Amino acid sequence: MNFQFYSLRYKAILFLSFLLFLSSINAQISYQNVSNKNVSLGSYGRVGVDWSYENGGSIGRRLNLNNMGSIGGRLEEQDYLELAPAFHFHPKNGDSTEIFAQARFAFYSNSLASIGNSTSTSLGGLTFAVPELFVEARNIMGKDLSIWVGARLYRGPDVHIADHFFFNDHSGQGFGIEFKKTRLAAIFVASTDTTATVPPYFYLNIKTGTPSTAMRQRTVLLAEQDFEINENNSITALGEIHRMADADQEVEIDSIEQTVNFPSDHGWVLGARYQHNIKKLLPGSFNDFTLRYGRGIANGGDGGISKTWATYGAPDTISLSFKGAYSLTLVNHVVLNFSDRYTLNAYVILTNSKGAADTNHRSKTYFGREVYNRKTDFTIGARNEFYINDYFHLLGEIHYSQRKDGEEPMASMLKFSVAPVYVPTGARDTWVRPHLRFVASLARYNDYAMESLYSPYLEFTGSRRWGYYFGVKAEWWVF
Repeated sequence: MNFQFYSLRYKAILFLSFLLFLSSINAQISYQNVSNKNVSLGSYGRVGVDWSYENGGSIGRRLNLNNMGSIGGRLEEQDYLELAPAFHFHPKNGDSTEIFAQARFAFYSNSLASIGNSTSTSLGGLTFAVPELFVEARNIMGKDLSIWVGARLYRGPDVHIADHFFFNDHSGQGFGIEFKKTRLAAIFVASTDTTATVPPYFYLNIKTGTPSTAMRQRTVLLAEQDFEINENNSITALGEIHRMADADQEVEIDSIEQTVNFPSDHGWVLGARYQHNIKKLLPGSFNDFTLRYGRGIANGGDGGISKTWATYGAPDTISLSFKGAYSLTLVNHVVLNFSDRYTLNAYVILTNSKGAADTNHRSKTYFGREVYNRKTDFTIGARNEFYINDYFHLLGEIHYSQRKDGEEPMASMLKFSVAPVYVPTGARDTWVRPHLRFVASLARYNDYAMESLYSPYLEFTGSRRWGYYFGVKAEWWVF
């Protein structure tokens, strides 16, 4: 019995030793073969801790105005992670086509808890999303031609310090083709969210004899064309057509007929972007100016996002449509690299939107919920980045935001932020990452913002003239 025991123990030791040996070999192979021509991995993320001395100390709240997202400064954003693996395929010899399938996995907490203290089963919950899953073939047969199909973050320029992808955020599921300076795509928008109001993406279908919820999809056809004036100046023209399917059915349930079934609707968008590379300053200096006008159901752009299919306002309750709704958006973004010691990054965002109801104030949606039918918001901000030395940068930001909902008084916020940054790569570049930051922000609210608690911070603390935020944060990206 003892012999068998020692024999088993001896075999177990040999087996564990063998596993450790294999692990050692695999570790060496993985370490030495860090690159793989078939697979690549990108990532974006931010993580950290934040607090304010309220109620004995609690997680910090964003100081920006409500319904503005990160417009007004993004240094207070919560934890977020993206992993973007891409799988590369190789055509036959002599073919220069570049082929890849890309996915993107996003993780964030649905509450204010830090991502490390959240799980999919905790209160608020750790949310998992797949905003990208598409296949693209580029440089087809050596020509300046590409084709893609799938779900994609299909978007262009952004004001990074406000986390705002302006002008042409066409993210969604669809397909597209790009040839030289022309881009054509179709995006298909639908949702099972039955709380959607403007307009809903579902209707009541009783063709089977039994009422049931059915999808009502929006189709967005878009075109972009680049015009190169010269080496330092270019213009991009944008056009979109939106069409939503007809959901007008014969329904015998009166209470449902008027709120769920309604006719088809449409909208359109026109826009232009002018980009100027500033050669008198260091490379990377530019001025980007855009103007965009959306009509009908294509008047979206609110809550910090600029997607035109996120329709704003209330419908005309007589025609059951968004005929007459509009949105006008102006954005100017500038990056000025004055020297290897200083960069200025500044922006202006102005949006004026109106729904289709015959009021400038509140009106009912298809489901009886009241929403504001008109809004104007304006934000101007700047980041000053001082390169104290290769490894230590100092960020100083100032932002002013104001917003008017319907006929309510104007809400406004003025915010100052200071963030000393350790840059472990030692590069003097405003786009280099990772950043390890200490963030301190102070905001002043006007009377209406203060009294109406028009900020996530004020909603937590109550009516106050001043708001503040402290945090230790990290941000990185790898592409």
